[in-house]
Amino acid sequence: MRPAPEDTAPVRPAPARPAPPSPSPVPGGADGAEPSSSGGNGDPGTPGRADAAPAALAPAGSTPSPPAEADRADGVGRRAEAVAHAGATPAGATSRAALLVLADGRFPAGGHAHSGGAEAAVKAGRITDHRDLAAFCRGRLHTAGLTAAGLAAGAAAGLDPLELDAAADARTPSPALRATARRLGRQMMRAARATWPSPELDALAAARPRGAHQPVVLGLAARAAGLGPEDAAHCAVYECVSGPATAAVRLLSLDPFQATGVLARLAPEMDEVAQRAADAARRGVDALPAASAPLLDITAEAHAAWPVRLFAS
Repeated sequence: MRPAPEDTAPVRPAPARPAPPSPSPVPGGADGAEPSSSGGNGDPGTPGRADAAPAALAPAGSTPSPPAEADRADGVGRRAEAVAHAGATPAGATSRAALLVLADGRFPAGGHAHSGGAEAAVKAGRITDHRDLAAFCRGRLHTAGLTAAGLAAGAAAGLDPLELDAAADARTPSPALRATARRLGRQMMRAARATWPSPELDALAAARPRGAHQPVVLGLAARAAGLGPEDAAHCAVYECVSGPATAAVRLLSLDPFQATGVLARLAPEMDEVAQRAADAARRGVDALPAASAPLLDITAEAHAAWPVRLFAS
């Protein structure tokens, strides 16, 4: 029996055609795959070479060269390094977004229900327009604001929160303001633990179930969010002036643009006070500011006895 022609005909490879030119590939390509062709001169993993035969043009029965594992690993390493570099946070940097969240008036810490003494000042005639508001906020910033910023910065710096809480008591002679600070601290604790869970927050909540002073909890929340003493101090000083400014808009029907302008013009002084507080916090609890505002203490006691009031303090 004569063999079939197809069994005896020699198999000839298709003539090689030059590959069309292509741009130099980026390791991994658009779909993340590493080039696997090998050059004809024994240089593995070098795509785009004139002597690199595509698999489709290889002689029948031949086996394509395996991918170059060393080059593949090198390409993956380069991609990982690029991704890490793109998303890396510089050493010592903090999260700007976390600072905005913590300082936002919409953060559910209860501050919107308090006027920071502005309601009593409006009733007494000490705040009647945006100029009076600016004077009130400036005085509050350099007294109660400085003290609160020091406590917040100390907590963010890692000082003992129970020792800071006792220091806050000593710096708050008004019983009404102490009660207010603890109510606000309890609300801040609830919001902070839900937002930035932390063993330090849990420990303080267990030690002070009726609430620690709000600036101490604020500083511990900042620490849990990855923020530093300066950040915590800035939150405290902004809060001490933004509360009265917002309250004045409601109490006096004050133009909100004017109230916002008051805060903007106080910004350099807020920066200065926050820095002073952070610097003091680094020297320990005994070095924290203890500035006082006796008129705020007196009017807070009177305000707490009002039968009808718009704000809790």
